[in-house]
Amino acid sequence: MSHNASGASTGQQRSSGTGETLTAALERTGFYPLLVGDVVADALDGDAPLAHLTHLETHFERSEVRRHVTVLALTEDMLVVTHVDEAPLDEAGSSMAAQVSTESVPVAQIATVVLSYVYAQPADYRPGDPVREVTLAIAWSGGQRLDILPAGCADPHCEADHGYTGTVAQEDLVLRISAEADGPRAVDDAKYFARLLRSVSIRSHPLPPAAPRPRLGGLTSRTVRGHGGR
Repeated sequence: MSHNASGASTGQQRSSGTGETLTAALERTGFYPLLVGDVVADALDGDAPLAHLTHLETHFERSEVRRHVTVLALTEDMLVVTHVDEAPLDEAGSSMAAQVSTESVPVAQIATVVLSYVYAQPADYRPGDPVREVTLAIAWSGGQRLDILPAGCADPHCEADHGYTGTVAQEDLVLRISAEADGPRAVDDAKYFARLLRSVSIRSHPLPPAAPRPRLGGLTSRTVRGHGGR
């Protein structure tokens, strides 16, 4: 069986929602694909992923451009989360370092999978119209994110202090994927991955056995029959 440069067997790789292999997805990002591929393969420890999702983000810090990639790989019983950042080793930025972290989350531990959609011009929506962007949020450790903003009131001239208001969201991982920035393929891959993750997670959380039906206290079969015979 042939092997690719990332160390994972090409015969065992599963595809994304658009039929792209993990190796091809990493090469398309251009973000140290050999390094990231080896890290993901090591974290999988020989398991073949059912599905994967690769998300590259670029942001600007003063005059520097920083990139980092997040790779999700799903097996039958594990969600492997790999994150790779790049950072300069010197002020000139001529030498770079890669900071790598991996986390293996048992599928049975996943509490919620939330997929949020954004559509453009909803009044003109037609079945099959593309999604503008999606946000995938996954929670497994009970971690929560608190967003706080100054509270206000309906009076635009009010200068009173209304304190703060906020929302609490349970999430350990959030990926925002835009069709404009990342391409329609990335949005389709995120939707496919979320659906499969939900399916695997539900299978790992079987419903508890049905509780026994309560008996009618104080009523026996003889009592019921006797009452009907009066």
